[in-house]
Amino acid sequence: MSLRTGRTARAGQYAALLCYLVFLAFPFLWLISTAFKPARELGSLHPTWIPEDPTPDNFRQAFDEQPLLRAAANSLTAALCAALIAVVIATPMAYVMARHRGRLSTAATGWVVVSQAFPFVLVIIPLFLVLKYLHLINSLGGLILVYVVWSLPFALWMLAGYVRAVPPELEEAAAVDGAGKVRILVSVTAPLLAPGIVATALFAFITAWNEFFFALVLLKTPEKQTLPVVLTHFLGAEGVADLGPLAAAAFLATLPSLVLFAVIQKRVTGGLTAGAVKR
Repeated sequence: MSLRTGRTARAGQYAALLCYLVFLAFPFLWLISTAFKPARELGSLHPTWIPEDPTPDNFRQAFDEQPLLRAAANSLTAALCAALIAVVIATPMAYVMARHRGRLSTAATGWVVVSQAFPFVLVIIPLFLVLKYLHLINSLGGLILVYVVWSLPFALWMLAGYVRAVPPELEEAAAVDGAGKVRILVSVTAPLLAPGIVATALFAFITAWNEFFFALVLLKTPEKQTLPVVLTHFLGAEGVADLGPLAAAAFLATLPSLVLFAVIQKRVTGGLTAGAVKR
């Protein structure tokens, strides 16, 4: 490949990457623009990117109309608990899957694949009946349990890849020194899995934070509802959206995920790279 051909290919890759970034950023930028537009600009036949007269009134109206802080607290509680519990359960299970090939590992892998193929609608009725029997309907505890079960296969699949990236020679050396299985997992493998654990927890958190269907069905009282469910209250009886407050509330709902990802960006990138490389 000539130098000119290589530069052309590199330029094409950068152009494709730029188009992809614009494609991803467009909805978010339009959301921010809509959140700061006054009502008269929202009804304009010729919308503009930058608000001509930006105003924070949509944010004040959103907080006045709906209990966003309470709903955000419910979502945060459910998402954090589900992410932590899923990671704690998935880490030793992923270790067994990655290090001990056999019927258990094969069955677990099959469970992961099959569970991801089930649509929400197919499981909601038996799930509702089970939670009703356990008296967990209309409770954050029941919702957290559902989120843990639903995110566990994906967390297990991700962490198994990270475990395979850890050289088994390190564990063998610790075993020679007299360390047991639990000590090896806690003192040797777990620290090396830290980037992968953080990445897995982040994806589990975002999944639970954005989840809508289970929260809509399982939570009945307004005091227990999560943020995605409360956002639907900005839609009128005839499906007409209160666009300004809805955009403001939706913008605020995206901030926790963005801030969390920005804070642990390096660990997430390292974890994804480690999980993709098999030694």
